[in-house]
Parts: sequence; structure tokens; C-alpha cells
Amino acid sequence: MISGKGGLVAVATLLGGTAVIVAGLGAGWFGDEAASDGRDLSRGAAIYADACASCHGASLEGQADWQTARADGRLSAPPHDASGHTWHHSDRLLLDIMRRGTAAVVGGGYASDMPGFGDVYSDDELRDVLAWIKTHWPERERAFQAEASARDPET
Repeated sequence: MISGKGGLVAVATLLGGTAVIVAGLGAGWFGDEAASDGRDLSRGAAIYADACASCHGASLEGQADWQTARADGRLSAPPHDASGHTWHHSDRLLLDIMRRGTAAVVGGGYASDMPGFGDVYSDDELRDVLAWIKTHWPERERAFQAEASARDPET
């Protein structure tokens, strides 16, 4: 049994802490659901493992020296975690790259190893992959990327 002021403070602290945790779960502070937008994250993870991980890494770490051009003039695959630049770009641009490939999106003779997957996966499947990638970003990067997407909406 809890008695006295110390007991009341302990109960209030416990209840307050529980309320913060419950609110945090609802807000997505403690889990991957914050970035999911209702997408099928397990399907996104499976497609990423099948089509993306061989270049971008199973843990989204990318390839070594991804910011330095190789002898063939191309860049290695960048990381998709917070250390990379994926989160700097809007959903519209990222999905366009996923659909058509980097060279087609950049144009001007730009050469890239990143193929387009629009003939292999549906838009819904590609959106699931992007949602799964976003679940690995800290809140700051997710917020920045959401702003980029708001400034550059899909048509």
C-alpha cells in the first residue's frame, strides 16, 4: 500500500510517465509507424531487400565513398539512412527516381547505375519501399523531408 506524500508523488510520477509514453506511441515517437503513412512496411522491407539492398545496403548504409566519382565517372550507391541525402528530397522526386532511374530523371547524359523499377513494381509497392526507408530516419530528417515533399507535391 502507498501512503504519505512520497507515495502520492510516486504514483503521480508513474501515471505522468505512462501518459507521456502513451502519447508518444500515438505520435510515433517510439516506433517505425511514425513515417509509414499507412503503407505496408513489411512489403516495403521485402522489396527493399530484394531490389535495393545489394547496392544501398541491408542497413541502408550505401556503398563506400559514395560521394566520390569512380573511374567510370559514376557515383556509388548512396546510403538511405540519415547519413545520406535521400531525406533531402521530396517524395515526388524520390518516386520518380525509383520509377525511371537516376539517369532518366537527371537527364543531360548523366550516367548512373540506379535503374528504374517502374516496370517491375507498382506505384503502391514503390511507395511502400519509400515509407519503409523513412522509418529509419530520426524525427528531424523525417520533418525536413516532409517539408520538401510539401514544397514539391506530386501532381
